[in-house]
Amino acid sequence: MTDAHPRGHDSHEPKRYHHGNLVEALVSATVAIIEERGIEHVSVREAAKRAGVSPGAPFRHFRTKTALMTAVAEQAMTRLKEAVAEAVAETAEQDPLAAFEAIGRGYLRWALSNTTHFEIISSRSLIDFDGSESLRRDNEQIRTLMIDLLAQARDRGQLRQGLDFDHLVLGARALVYGLARMAVDGHFPEWHGSEPPKNAVQHALSTFISQMRKI
Repeated sequence: MTDAHPRGHDSHEPKRYHHGNLVEALVSATVAIIEERGIEHVSVREAAKRAGVSPGAPFRHFRTKTALMTAVAEQAMTRLKEAVAEAVAETAEQDPLAAFEAIGRGYLRWALSNTTHFEIISSRSLIDFDGSESLRRDNEQIRTLMIDLLAQARDRGQLRQGLDFDHLVLGARALVYGLARMAVDGHFPEWHGSEPPKNAVQHALSTFISQMRKI
């Protein structure tokens, strides 16, 4: 795929386990396996081998591949929240609609730069989203922030009349996810070849937000 960032742009060499954090070492090993060989080659035993521990060592933490992949998703969510928080912090304090857009900007920058984590956290068939308290909590925190910012934008007269918050949040989420998915899967040459995907996704987001602003 010529228009997406290389896989594992945010990754580093997997950490070997030397009486340190076994969970972190296994998660790092799993990401490395995915980037080098694909998701289908991931197993708890393979992650143990990659991390340099005995085959049975991981099973007290991860009894199944799904549990291991869920841990990767939890790491991804933590990093996504950091990217979103950083983007929001860059906006003007008195412009909640700009902060709302910044959530999308942070999401898109993170997704296109961290394709492996993005793909894992996006696939509900690979992880146990409902069984992870941290994933559900963090996801809801981002959703709640979006609604709070829309309420502030409405109270400051920034929004057009009659816009439904639930549909705005859904539309914004669908847009940024869809744009990220298109970029990662290499669809931009057919749909929008006039600029790099990293620029195109941000311009599309800005166009969406502009339709919400009160003129």
